[in-house]
Amino acid sequence: MSVTLAIPSKGRLKEKTLEILAGAGLAVSLPEDDRRYHAHVEGRSDIEVVFMSASEISGEIGSGGIDLGVTGEDLVRENLADWESRAEIVARLGFGHADVVVAVPDMWLDVDTMADLDDVAADFRQRHGRRLRIATKYWRLTQQFFSGKHGIQVYRIVESLGATEGAPAAGSADVIVDITSTGSTLRANHLKILGDGVILRSQACLVASRRERSASDDALIREIAAAVSASVGETASA
Repeated sequence: MSVTLAIPSKGRLKEKTLEILAGAGLAVSLPEDDRRYHAHVEGRSDIEVVFMSASEISGEIGSGGIDLGVTGEDLVRENLADWESRAEIVARLGFGHADVVVAVPDMWLDVDTMADLDDVAADFRQRHGRRLRIATKYWRLTQQFFSGKHGIQVYRIVESLGATEGAPAAGSADVIVDITSTGSTLRANHLKILGDGVILRSQACLVASRRERSASDDALIREIAAAVSASVGETASA
């Protein structure tokens, strides 16, 4: 009986994850060499810890390469097709909050909702002979939100290789879909979030792969999830 738990390899996500795990009685013994990507939980031989980027963790969860991992909900929903059949969010961790949003130039005074943007998209086709261009790294979430939820069809997603919020000013896109914590960077680039343009309110989550596993491993995962959830609850009420 053993499971593999992936933790973000650097930054605040790593620090907060280690803090929550310690509070759950699952303190991670870190390797002395920062370049090593494996560790273990103190006093537990049944939990292997690996360090990966948050994006890698979502992919490994989807492929079944790891059993559990801490990553952003936005990455799970974006990186995994039909994600609910491949992964399960077993605990939301209360940090890493950020929203995936639709933002337009603030000079578009009459555009405040997705319905307004639908009108703009149709107007672009008629006036300019081209589709509305949306710069984003979130192709899947954008398509689901625009086409699936709001019925907007006349648009084109353009690849965002750098700072997405700068795309409209650079002339490479008309609007953007991006992730933001405070909105300050969007405002600095003269962009505004549409009133109903929040696609996802994301945060760091403990996510389990839905791959087949033994009953004992599944029970261990539930044990870890329960301990982490209790730790998050205690932290929130402190």
